Amino acid sequence: MTSKSKLTELLTKKAKAEERLKRLMIGYRGVVHESAASELRHSEVKVMENYLESLNREIADLQVKTRKRARSLTG
Repeated sequence: MTSKSKLTELLTKKAKAEERLKRLMIGYRGVVHESAASELRHSEVKVMENYLESLNREIADLQVKTRKRARSLTG
């Protein structure tokens, strides 16, 4: 898989994850005391936030590698 196609795939995943997080945040008020549904939703939100954070890191790393490779080819 080329870095360009990998980057495209990661950006697509990021867009889908952001949309899902947006849907999860509708009506989200944090954890309501002794509410299993609230705790479950909170867990889903935190998992999605961490997933987005890891996608952002992976995208940034890939962009840095791509820039370094482009510099080494031109310089």
